[in-house]
Amino acid sequence: MTRTVKRIATHPYVALLLRCYIAGLFIYAGMVKINYTAEFAETIASYRMVPYWAVNAMAVIMPWIELVSGVLLLCGVRVRSAIVVIASLLVMFAAGIAINLIWKAPIDCGCFHTLGDTISWKTLVRDLIWVAMAAHVFFYDRYFRMENK
Repeated sequence: MTRTVKRIATHPYVALLLRCYIAGLFIYAGMVKINYTAEFAETIASYRMVPYWAVNAMAVIMPWIELVSGVLLLCGVRVRSAIVVIASLLVMFAAGIAINLIWKAPIDCGCFHTLGDTISWKTLVRDLIWVAMAAHVFFYDRYFRMENK
């Protein structure tokens, strides 16, 4: 029973499904933030983790990193590099959420919609689950990658 569960959990098709899910997630998140850069800059500033002079640059650059990484992941181009970038972003997001939850700061997440989604412990757990999914993709994804062609 345990070997069967392990074989299913580590199967490359599971990693492919997770890869497509994470890619879609980051493509969507990046496109929403690109359209509302000013609101996203306010969200970044509310986290109080970035110097004020870097907020606007992050609000412009970060959504494009999310979008490009998601597209690369979906297309199977440089999958390991793209998933490392996405996992790094997720760890950064999780750290920011955790710190602000500890500070009890009532701020918006800024994850998908620029306003209205307040951070919670549920948000932190969701991001950590996505980090675990990214790790699974990093270690077990082997199918439909352009490097293999």
